[in-house]
Amino acid sequence: MSRSPRRAAGWAVAAVLVASAVFAGSAATASISAEAADDPVPTTGVPDRTVSIALAYEFLDARTDQFCDGDGMCLPRSYEGGFFTTPTWDFTPSFVYDDALVVIAYTARGLPDDIRRAESIGEALLFVQDNDPIGDGRVRTHYEPHGIREGRMVITGPGTFTGNQAWAGLALTRLFHATGDQRYLDGALRIANWIQTNTADMVRAPYGYTGGQTDAGVSLEWKSTEHNSDIAGFFTQLAQLTGDQVWAERAAVAADFVTAMQSADGHVDTGTLNDGSTVNTRPIPLDAQTWSALATGDPRYSTALDWTLAHLIATDGPYRGPGISDVDVSKVWFEGAGHLALALKLRAQPGDADEAESLLASIRLGQRDEPNGDGKGITATSTDGLDSGFGDLYYASLHTGATAWYLLAEAGDNPFTLPAD
Repeated sequence: MSRSPRRAAGWAVAAVLVASAVFAGSAATASISAEAADDPVPTTGVPDRTVSIALAYEFLDARTDQFCDGDGMCLPRSYEGGFFTTPTWDFTPSFVYDDALVVIAYTARGLPDDIRRAESIGEALLFVQDNDPIGDGRVRTHYEPHGIREGRMVITGPGTFTGNQAWAGLALTRLFHATGDQRYLDGALRIANWIQTNTADMVRAPYGYTGGQTDAGVSLEWKSTEHNSDIAGFFTQLAQLTGDQVWAERAAVAADFVTAMQSADGHVDTGTLNDGSTVNTRPIPLDAQTWSALATGDPRYSTALDWTLAHLIATDGPYRGPGISDVDVSKVWFEGAGHLALALKLRAQPGDADEAESLLASIRLGQRDEPNGDGKGITATSTDGLDSGFGDLYYASLHTGATAWYLLAEAGDNPFTLPAD
């Protein structure tokens, strides 16, 4: 295995819940050309982009404001509706990966209330870090926002997966950049030191960073492409903000691991097996393609984006976009459509703007028409039961992470880099 369950909110979550133990910038073009796709999303009836963006932020506002304590510390629930909200149970945990994306999406627009809400989530991240039972700088996979509303920490996902740590760090570095509050940078450095101390592998080539720790605290020996992409972006930001070049050197280790995972046909494999060296060639996930390009900025991953367009694009009724991996291309992963659209916009080769707009127009259609939606937020998938290929299913439920990725794609804001200004 080489992928963390940080977004695993499918059958695995459901099974554990049944057992009563919850586990752990630039505007897009307005046209869609026939050259962008075999079956591009039609422009007729596609919701207006400006209105759509405003509605998506309203969704994040409501989720952020739902669970706040008296001092304004907040954590938004990650999923709502459909599979996750039934007459018998309601799945409310807040995944730190999703929280990080919401923070970064708020800083992308940067209105006063956006920064206030981003800080309210940042305060919660510092709170759970400071109050962790081990207290070594880590954060956990997800928390119960009802507890945060009461000013206490309730860990619902005790795993400490490396990618989650890096994303929480990316949120804190972005907050420091936006506010100048040293506490956010200090928190990010504590997370980075946890990653370095607990996951750096300079023994088993290709060198890089391992998966972190399970719910039970057992070390994961495999290495993940997506985790190392996360670290490359996070540590590069720390080098920029602190001036300490040791973080740039460590970022290079992670980036070199990602390079080692690229295959002859251009796609990037998922990572290694448990021996830390043997490449895990199946499944081939979307985020190994898009995040490699976004986190490193290396043009070599342009071929990975081309491979994605050729092999991972699904059509599900009126919706068109990528699946999670090559295992299932029958449904659209709207979250992935967001980061694929962003990667294409930033690559900016001929046809990329049209392709990105096609993907974003499909997300807007889902925002308006998905049966489990509210007309504001974005559902995780187009239809229930999208198989990730990693042992879990994804569902067409409203999702803060998918909504945040959509907003970042519309803004042309790369979460792995700090804004130029």
